[in-house]
Amino acid sequence: MTIEDKEIWDKLLRFLEQTTGKKPKDLNGVLFLIGVQELGKGALRFEKEQKQDLLHIAICKVLSLDGYYRLAGTDQEGWPHWEKLKEMPNMDLLAQENLLKHYIIRYFREEVGLHI
Repeated sequence: MTIEDKEIWDKLLRFLEQTTGKKPKDLNGVLFLIGVQELGKGALRFEKEQKQDLLHIAICKVLSLDGYYRLAGTDQEGWPHWEKLKEMPNMDLLAQENLLKHYIIRYFREEVGLHI
């Protein structure tokens, strides 16, 4: 992650802290918020499995920005389901995390309209 990307990530975390009243402690915290946003049901109490599903929703959503996934539809309870269109490139864990951060920043710029 470049210094500029790090600064943008830090701005995003500050924005999320101002918006939610709590700073996400890690990448999963940000993904959770995106998952809740994409589910569109508001801040409910979620069970452990549902929280994992929210992370999956968020990952699919941000990676859909570059055609890795496509929304296949929603189930009867309104939960989105995704279809994988292409494989992610092979990379180590740190590179994967940095790639997700890149797409998360892009998500907030393009989908939410955040000017960071």
